[in-house]
Amino acid sequence: EVGVKEAQNAAFVLVAGGLGERLGYNGIKVALLAEATTGTCFLQLYIESILALQEGSCRFTQAKVQPSMSPELVKDFVNNLPGPASRSSTFQKDIPFVIMTSDDTHTRTLEVLESNSYFGMKPTQVKLLKQEKVACLDDNDARLALDPHNKYQIQTKPHGHGDVHSLLYSSGLLKVWLDAGLRWVLFFQDTNGLLFKAIPASLGVSATKQYQVNSLAVQRKAKEAMGGITRLTHSDGRSVVINVEYNQLDPLLRAAGHPDGDANCETGYSPFPGNINQLILELGPYIEELTKTGGAIKEFVNPKYKDASKTSFKSSTRLECMMQDYPKTLPPTARVGFTVMDKWLAYAPVKNNPEDASKVPKGNPYHSATSGEMAIYRANSLILIKAGVQVEGPVQQVFNGQEVEVWPRITWKPKWGLTFSEIKSRVLQSCSVSQRSTMVLKGRDIFLEDLSLDGALIINSIDGAEVKVGGSIQNKGWLLERINYKDTSSPEELRIRGFKINKLEQLEQTYSEPGKFILKPQC
Repeated sequence: EVGVKEAQNAAFVLVAGGLGERLGYNGIKVALLAEATTGTCFLQLYIESILALQEGSCRFTQAKVQPSMSPELVKDFVNNLPGPASRSSTFQKDIPFVIMTSDDTHTRTLEVLESNSYFGMKPTQVKLLKQEKVACLDDNDARLALDPHNKYQIQTKPHGHGDVHSLLYSSGLLKVWLDAGLRWVLFFQDTNGLLFKAIPASLGVSATKQYQVNSLAVQRKAKEAMGGITRLTHSDGRSVVINVEYNQLDPLLRAAGHPDGDANCETGYSPFPGNINQLILELGPYIEELTKTGGAIKEFVNPKYKDASKTSFKSSTRLECMMQDYPKTLPPTARVGFTVMDKWLAYAPVKNNPEDASKVPKGNPYHSATSGEMAIYRANSLILIKAGVQVEGPVQQVFNGQEVEVWPRITWKPKWGLTFSEIKSRVLQSCSVSQRSTMVLKGRDIFLEDLSLDGALIINSIDGAEVKVGGSIQNKGWLLERINYKDTSSPEELRIRGFKINKLEQLEQTYSEPGKFILKPQC
């Protein structure tokens, strides 16, 4: 709840410079479907989540205004809000949203936004900042690499997502945000469908702990391919809390006197939480630091060699920088922390194509479009179970060579529940959902009351329409039908997840007028 209150004082920055080629998808990654039940793409999910936080934060502000306040007191209250709050009766502040693009993604990102009316966000809230590329290097002597298609042109590649800091600094946006009374900047990456379930609590941690830097993290198994959050202490006593990449963590630990290297502790997990590359920075100290550095982040080079002799590269390399290396230049007094979440709630990235995912050793995460979608259904099912709903457990199924847990296909718009207490307040009396069911809740004030669902249920409602859904709902429902990722007769975005949805039968109701409604079919 603290995080939701703070959201009106935050700006969100999406690092989205990549294409989906590695996923077997030719579009931009943010246009990929997060889940096929509603056909919501990642960019839509992120924008709707930010808008839900914007509305939720506004409701907390409204709650501070007592009904007995005189108009003069209300006016004074609004005028004393941090930043230029909207002078409307809702006191709503628009949350800024920045997307870092690249030459590969800029035009297509703009097309997705414009063709979808910015998914409900005001176009003035959204800013696109384009990252430039840097020269490639051909060998250990750092000779410049030539473009393979034009020997009179130097080959270039992206410089890494660390460029986001210099882009924000040079754009002047940070000063604008500071003058508007903002306090936080949240950075996130492009294909994690669970991320915003973790944002409110993490932002609440930043506010209550007064962290200048807060890295979101999850429990990590030793040697798992994700960076670890560590405290590095120099021989002279200086220390820094920083991400160490997984391929550097084990040798670093061994060199520092830990003979087992990167090993699990008594909890069964590594003592170094897994960095999921979502950062929350306090705006004031962030601007102070960037004023000194101009936003430049320490660079590194990571060539891929042809063989053990390390004399020639597989392909050209370049200098890179990473946004999570920002704390490296901070003074020792800086308050740098991290927030650890359970993986099922916060982390299900989509970054592997079906072929690569099917080769992942059993028990390791697939990180594919298939597993990313199933993780959303699992998280939503587990949240409802915690809220008191009897949700039938999953069945194991194989799609594109990946064995996954298939839970009921439960989805809701972010505005339906930003916090667990909100969701719990919308579940009344005993409710049950069968494994084969699909439930889609598109509205804020939808309440489940004594509902027994065995099939497909879709509720659409506008703000101001309060809907109570109950009784026994049974129909043929929606089925998952396997498709092969090599079957070009199916759309690419479905092939990479290995299934399509056959919509046999559903109960769908739309409430487009304000009021109170009850949906309770009789058996």
